[in-house]
Amino acid sequence: MTETIKAESPAAGNGKFDVDGLDLWYGPAQALKGVTMRIAGNSITALIGPSGCGKSTFLRVLDRMNDLIDGIRIEGKVLYDGVDLFGQVDVIELRKKIGMVFQKPNPFPMSIYDNVAYGPRVHGLRARTPAERRRLDELVEKSLANAALLDEVKDRLHKSALGLSGGQQQRLCIARVLAVEPDVLLMDEPTSALDPISTSKIEGLLDELKKSYTIVIVTHNMQQAGRVSDSTGFFLHGELVEYAPTKEIFFNPRDERTENYISGRFG
Repeated sequence: MTETIKAESPAAGNGKFDVDGLDLWYGPAQALKGVTMRIAGNSITALIGPSGCGKSTFLRVLDRMNDLIDGIRIEGKVLYDGVDLFGQVDVIELRKKIGMVFQKPNPFPMSIYDNVAYGPRVHGLRARTPAERRRLDELVEKSLANAALLDEVKDRLHKSALGLSGGQQQRLCIARVLAVEPDVLLMDEPTSALDPISTSKIEGLLDELKKSYTIVIVTHNMQQAGRVSDSTGFFLHGELVEYAPTKEIFFNPRDERTENYISGRFG
């Protein structure tokens, strides 16, 4: 195995995730090979690489979504705020703290308000008293505002979310994640199905959100990685080939494979 070139990400002393020697198998097929990296808090980390290289698999390790797949085996260590993700942790509570936004917008077939309120209700905020109702209303409004959507939907909160545009639906899905007050946002190709204007709105939103959240984003769009991220990791065949501040990855890569991918020679 070629040695991975590593560099500390910005604010590396504030490690939100510390990953050491992570290996993952789907049955006999190894999908991740010796991944080691530190992900800084209150930053945006982009994961790039060709299809099937392991970046989405790695993302799903961080909220233990891979637990749902039969025949999976994981070795190595992943620490989240110093706690072993594969130790004695409450997975439900973990997934509340580490939210996921998927490639395709997936609003529930209910109102805009109920989409955002869904998570808090699941976690016990039932709005059975006037105080709880006010709390839920405030949480919905705050989450929509933080997802840069409130001004566009405030007059139709109780209408179906399915009537929103694709870009609005994706921002609604971000608001739905924010409503459970997470610590981390994981995003798997969140703009790949969107038009350029909607993509630009979400990219602008990410820069604002990193002030309060740690964000890890998988993207095939290298221009997007260059625009939004602080650090970038390049995956190839399950290996983390190179991990460094984004400007170094794009303008001074240390591994020839990284340079070849960024320059379009393969992938």
